[in-house]
Amino acid sequence: MHLLLIEDDLDLGRALLEAMQLHGFSVEWWRRAADAPPRLDQPLADAVLLDLGLPDGSGLDLLARWRRQDSRLPILIITAQGALQDRLAGLDAGADDYLVKPFATEELVSRLRAVLRRSATQASEVWTLGELCIRPAARTAELAGTALDLSRREFQLLLELARSAGKVVPKSQIAQKLEPLGEPLNAAAIEMHVFNLRKKIGAERIRTTRGVGYALIA
Repeated sequence: MHLLLIEDDLDLGRALLEAMQLHGFSVEWWRRAADAPPRLDQPLADAVLLDLGLPDGSGLDLLARWRRQDSRLPILIITAQGALQDRLAGLDAGADDYLVKPFATEELVSRLRAVLRRSATQASEVWTLGELCIRPAARTAELAGTALDLSRREFQLLLELARSAGKVVPKSQIAQKLEPLGEPLNAAAIEMHVFNLRKKIGAERIRTTRGVGYALIA
């Protein structure tokens, strides 16, 4: 999963970058409000970690702007502003969660996974879709109780399709999510990963909408 980190503190930013990567996230990091994306359209990221006290503006203003654009991307505020009125302002502006510094990395990761589950309408750490059982945190999956031997890209593809199960996920979104920090994958590479995943979970579980994308059928 891919995160956007907007945090001006160098030491904390580096620590979060390393910690999130160790937990299996890829991360893009900005230190100023002006550098943050003007919009939060898919497939930009899976979630945002947002500091409020930025050197050139308020993270709360960024949050409010993104929500006015009807972005539903999960946003978790990380800030030293821990007063009740600050927490209420952040949540009322559209944050999915609010974590006050200093905090334990384990708590941040747990809260982040919780908001990601809610955004994917999954109630637990285990995503159950028919005979498919996916554990995003462990990066494992099973089919009818048998562990699936998936490559990193195949697992990322399965996760992306599972997040929108039953709905068509555009190829452009898949291309960006499978290579968030580099050039998006080309159509041939995506088709190869879909072909390989179909062999492992059953061709009937991935429906193609020609010229658009793919849908996971539970």
